[in-house]
Amino acid sequence: MKINIIDRMVMALVITTLSLAGTSIAAYGQRESQEERKRDQHEKRQEQKQHQKQQRQERVQRQSDQDQKQQQHRVQQEQQQDQRQQEKQERRLSQQQQQKLISKQQQRVVQYRQHLEQQERLAQQQIALLQRQKRMAQYRYQEEYFEHLRQQQIHLRDHRFDYDRDPYFYAAPIYRYNRAGRYYQINRYGADVLRQALHSGYAQGFRAGKADRDDRWRGNYKDSYAYRDANYGYSGYYIDRSEYNFYFREGFRRGYEDGHNSRYRYGRFADGNYSMLDNILSQILNFQSLR
Repeated sequence: MKINIIDRMVMALVITTLSLAGTSIAAYGQRESQEERKRDQHEKRQEQKQHQKQQRQERVQRQSDQDQKQQQHRVQQEQQQDQRQQEKQERRLSQQQQQKLISKQQQRVVQYRQHLEQQERLAQQQIALLQRQKRMAQYRYQEEYFEHLRQQQIHLRDHRFDYDRDPYFYAAPIYRYNRAGRYYQINRYGADVLRQALHSGYAQGFRAGKADRDDRWRGNYKDSYAYRDANYGYSGYYIDRSEYNFYFREGFRRGYEDGHNSRYRYGRFADGNYSMLDNILSQILNFQSLR
């Protein structure tokens, strides 16, 4: 009888213990499930915040791109308007003056064609000299220079120029400038060619100077064929070859010094091109407005 009572007591204790344990396990499982839900909710909120942040950044970027395009469009429109206004304001030359310019231009083209043909023989002599001197960097530079002159010759030979439609031949001078104690007058199209001469001269001078430095050759810009020729980039139009040559050499001398000394005192390098600094260019040309 006592044994049965004890057994029942033990059984009741076991049942109670198991019941308590089950309750604890269920409570723990419930807490764990709640924590998982909280973690999931937190992660979702974080993902939503990140997505919203990304959307805001994309909207800002789109707005920035749109504003930039609109600004560029406005600038282009303003430039076109300024150009049209400038063209309207330009005083036009008389028919007699226009015909005089055209006749001079035609003579200029014939003379330039003859000059380019004569230069081919001198170019070959220069190439042979560089090979004997084993100045390979200068040799490669001169080869590219001569090839460019050949392309200029081909273009001059094949190009058909429309004098009646070119504004250079009816636009009156708007600048004057001094060279060697003498004043010259020029319109804006001719002025652009003089600026081009300085930029081209600087670029070619820099490359020639760098080539001599790479060859460990003494620096002397006057020894360069490019300096003596000074026709790189000259189309044969708008200004006399002597004018182009003068300003090309002004740019070349400064570019050569920068290239040979590995510096940028007179120019800069940007977007794969060498060009003269604007303030140096303005000092050399010193254009004075006629208006």
